[in-house]
Amino acid sequence: MVSAHIGTSGWSYRHWVRPFYPPKTPAAKFLEHYTRHFDCVELNASFYRLPRPSTVAGWLERTPPGFCFCVKLSRLITHLRRLEAVDEPLAAFFERFAPLRPRMGPVLIQLPPSLAYDRRLFERFLQALQPFSAHHRFALEARHESWMASEALEHLSAGGLAWVIAHSNGRFPYKEAVTTDFVYLRFHGPEKLYGSGYPDEQLCEYARKVAAWLTSDRHVWAFFNNDIGGHAVQDAQRLKDFVEEALSTAGA
Repeated sequence: MVSAHIGTSGWSYRHWVRPFYPPKTPAAKFLEHYTRHFDCVELNASFYRLPRPSTVAGWLERTPPGFCFCVKLSRLITHLRRLEAVDEPLAAFFERFAPLRPRMGPVLIQLPPSLAYDRRLFERFLQALQPFSAHHRFALEARHESWMASEALEHLSAGGLAWVIAHSNGRFPYKEAVTTDFVYLRFHGPEKLYGSGYPDEQLCEYARKVAAWLTSDRHVWAFFNNDIGGHAVQDAQRLKDFVEEALSTAGA
């Protein structure tokens, strides 16, 4: 059965105390509180460094069955090596997150703005991903406009990768393309990047789109990255509510 998983990009934000976490909540209890409101989270921290094995085990122990993690691929692979010669870092990355595998959603691959689509390079990268494709799905957030061309999107579709629909008020390339059987959305802020909230009208518009994707048998993953000021948790909860309303209206 298809479903919509809506959450935020991370949870460990001290500036969410009061906007989201109750006063005096220790940071060690943030995740437990988060799971009472959302069924998934996007792990941004994995982009910067691999967590300790004990940390990964702790995330698994502290979250309920059915809670999902969408892990962001290491910048060593995407930004430093720029998708080339990545066999060893890919193996290390997926070995570290192996305990989470039963509860992992799509792995997020965020590319740097300077990395243009190159068919041969991307084909080699897809081959490097192949050993992990039996257990993982992938979503690609590209920030160079060449990835929005039909050839690149068709290549994504052939490789089974989702194009990430990333809203940033024009800061990053935007295209509502669907390249596989699930849709992955990221919300970076409608005005100030990472620091502005979405108005109801805009969230309702996306809720109708999410409802349409669900009724066409596509899973939906959506994460809010506008963490400054606690906008992300507020917007994620409101989008959840609006999606329920849109589905109810569509089924009426």
